[in-house]
Amino acid sequence: MTDPACIFCKILEGDIPAVKVLESPDCLAFMDIGPLAEGHVLLIPASHVETIDKMSAAGAAAMLGLLPRLVGAVQAATGCAGVNVLQNNGPAAHQEVMHVHFHIIPRNPGDAFHFNWPAGKYPNGRIEELAEAIRQELD
Repeated sequence: MTDPACIFCKILEGDIPAVKVLESPDCLAFMDIGPLAEGHVLLIPASHVETIDKMSAAGAAAMLGLLPRLVGAVQAATGCAGVNVLQNNGPAAHQEVMHVHFHIIPRNPGDAFHFNWPAGKYPNGRIEELAEAIRQELD
């Protein structure tokens, strides 16, 4: 199932060219044309799903089962010191293409890519409240 308006679906259909690095019946990995670092790869499911919470467990497992191999290959090919694996889920999280995708980004000390990670603290008792609310949603 694809969405004819989705750029990643157009890549899957062969309507837009991509430099592929790994392909299976369940997913496709290809070079990002706007890389944050040399060797930046995108991993997408072969069917159109907008956000990861809408994926089936089997679909996610099939795609993510290839992630360790892909990360290792990117790291070995680029000689990078580390790798960020990022998945932006929804517009508020800076997802620009509404088709699930993971970024595999090679990292080296002093590179140009930076996170704004303003870690906070929970008020007394709040962490337990949120954990219970999440557990209830999992049931």
